[in-house]
Amino acid sequence: QVQLVESGGGLVQPGGSLRLSCAASGTIFAINTMGWYRQAPGKQRELVAVIDNNGFSNYAYSVRYRFTISRDNAKNTVHLQMNSLRPEDTAVYYCYYTTTRDYWGQGTQVTVSS
Repeated sequence: QVQLVESGGGLVQPGGSLRLSCAASGTIFAINTMGWYRQAPGKQRELVAVIDNNGFSNYAYSVRYRFTISRDNAKNTVHLQMNSLRPEDTAVYYCYYTTTRDYWGQGTQVTVSS
């Protein structure tokens, strides 16, 4: 079993920045992928960014060049630096971990509004 604990959500004005963090604990395999998905009201959950244990990352087109994902393998943490935030980035952001199966965090609310 793997537990994921997220932090860093909140309210920010358009153009602002937030940093999300997620810590994984439990039975952690060395080969894994971690990342972030988000779900806005009335919409399906969608990929934001993921990164594997070798540091290879993939981003949704809508966040490319604005968001940066990083991880610390020694601490089993993943971070999402979000810059130039837009109202359409408003959503619940979920931490994601996968190896032999998928795990999800509880979610953290990000609201971009003036």
